[in-house]
This record gives sequence, C-alpha cells and structure tokens, in this order.
Amino acid sequence: MATDKAMQLAKDKELDLCEVSPNSKPPVCKIMDYGKYQYHQKKVDKKHRKMQKKTEVKGVRMGFKTGEHDMEVKAKQARKFLEVGNSVKVSLIFRGRESMYKNLAREKMLKFQESLDECCTIETSPKGQGNTLIMILTPRKS
Repeated sequence: MATDKAMQLAKDKELDLCEVSPNSKPPVCKIMDYGKYQYHQKKVDKKHRKMQKKTEVKGVRMGFKTGEHDMEVKAKQARKFLEVGNSVKVSLIFRGRESMYKNLAREKMLKFQESLDECCTIETSPKGQGNTLIMILTPRKS
C-alpha cells in the first residue's frame, strides 16, 4: 500500500501509522494507538525488571585466632546467604605479626570452604590484600 494512502487510513481511524520493520523490503508499517503501545511496553518492562534476581555479595569476617565454634557459627550464616542465592566474601583479618602466617590462614579459609562444600564453589581462591586474606564463594547451581 502506498504511504500516502496508509497515512490517510490511519488519520481516518484517528490512530498512528507506526513502522514495525524498517529494514525489510518494502518496510512494514502498522496502524495502532502509539501512546497505548508505549504504556503497555512500560508495564511489560517494569514486570521483567521486578522478576530479575539481583545477587548481592554478603560478607563474613573472621580473625586469625577465631575459634572452632565461632567458625561454625560463621559458616552457618554464610550457608544462609548462599541458599538465598547471594555470593559470600570471606575476609580473614591479620593483626600485628599474624600476617607472617599466611599459609596457616589460607588453610583455615580452605577448611571454612570445605565445611560449606555441599552448597558453594570457590569463585576466587584465598588471596592477600594488605593485612587481609579474601576469598569469594558462589552458590552451586541446583
């Protein structure tokens, strides 16, 4: 149909002539209420944004001298974060001369990860940043 005829048809119906597929030969147009279409698109986009799950990075901090029971409590908290679907950043902080024992701290962090082994994987293995050893755990895909 000719463009002039399509424009006149749309004007008679008090609607808009909208180009649907500009790249095809010939271009495809549609007669519709463009304001109504935009409103519907906003609603659909808003619904899709709501349904998206945003993952957060939760933190668990511990010291070099943190005891066994405290480690279990922190592991339980980390497990809750992982079950919800969040990543967990495990930080082990050194005080004073404790930083000389980075290999023992690394073993402690790996032991912490082993206690959570059934629900997570290591995204970033333990690495040092200043006086802190950091490891990031992500939930397993079920």
